[in-house]
Amino acid sequence: MGAWINKVASALQGPLPGRAAQLQMASMKRLTELSANWTIPDNPRIASVIILLFQDQAQDWRTVLIQRTQNPNDRHSGQISFPGGSWDHSDASLEAVALREAQEEVGIAPQHIEVLGRLTELYIPVSNFLVHPFVGHIRQTPVFVPQPGEVAQILTPPVRIFFDNTFKKTTNLVNIQDVPYFDVEDQIVWGATAMIMNEFITLVHQ
Repeated sequence: MGAWINKVASALQGPLPGRAAQLQMASMKRLTELSANWTIPDNPRIASVIILLFQDQAQDWRTVLIQRTQNPNDRHSGQISFPGGSWDHSDASLEAVALREAQEEVGIAPQHIEVLGRLTELYIPVSNFLVHPFVGHIRQTPVFVPQPGEVAQILTPPVRIFFDNTFKKTTNLVNIQDVPYFDVEDQIVWGATAMIMNEFITLVHQ
């Protein structure tokens, strides 16, 4: 592994920035919920996602995001997210969920991913998911295959843009005002995905 990915792996073994870093990319609506002593229910749905990191041919570090297809039964329909999904009884662990979903959604087999560590879990009220984020390094040049019917497109933005404040913006989305987001290839990366990414970049930055 290169020097930067070694730094990431080392940082993941230490204290995490946690909720404070996540909330920097939370909407005022989410902050208001938290200030009202909002807590996680006793029976949330369990899910895992993974921040995949790889080097392109120019040795630039990139990550992997997906745009979900439009689905009226999906509360996150059409949104940009990390590869990931729900825990299944056949999954051996939360890490196994993330690896299975990476293979299903973007076509990267588990044996090609080195899991470097995990970030702070995050609860998503609108869908009652408690999400466990992992960070993984794709060891070889990836060949992505989007999952038919689930993934509309795969984005592979350079990691460096998330450290650049010019890509951090705010917007209004439906009935939510002043939503922080990352501008990624003219796509709005917000909500849980932005909150998890912000913890990651804070961790690597510190």
